[in-house]
Amino acid sequence: MKLDSIVLTMIHSGWLGMFLGVLSGAVIGLFFHREDWMGGYGSYRRRLTRLGHISFFGLAFVNFAFAFTQHVLPLGTTWGSVAMCAFLTGAASMPACCFLSAWKKPFRHLFFIPVGGVLVGVLCELFAQ
Repeated sequence: MKLDSIVLTMIHSGWLGMFLGVLSGAVIGLFFHREDWMGGYGSYRRRLTRLGHISFFGLAFVNFAFAFTQHVLPLGTTWGSVAMCAFLTGAASMPACCFLSAWKKPFRHLFFIPVGGVLVGVLCELFAQ
């Protein structure tokens, strides 16, 4: 059985997201023992950093789910490609927006990019069948 390029791309992106989630968790985990790190546990900067770390895993699972769905119930080349690009945009830009927003608050205005990407991917999957 040969897997199509959309399925393989989404599987690879899912595993890359897992890797980056582990790597980012290891890096920020070096500092979690310090109560005052990034302004304390409940601070805006620390919450956004944690969200960026977790978003790697969450969107990796979304990419795995899309790969599985595309393998079992393919959308077709056009809609599948649109959904793939949208999900990849979300997976790449969500952690970036989180980490950038933790660094400089005005970057929070860019969250429409990852949210829009995932939304487009979900809408393709729901209505392009």
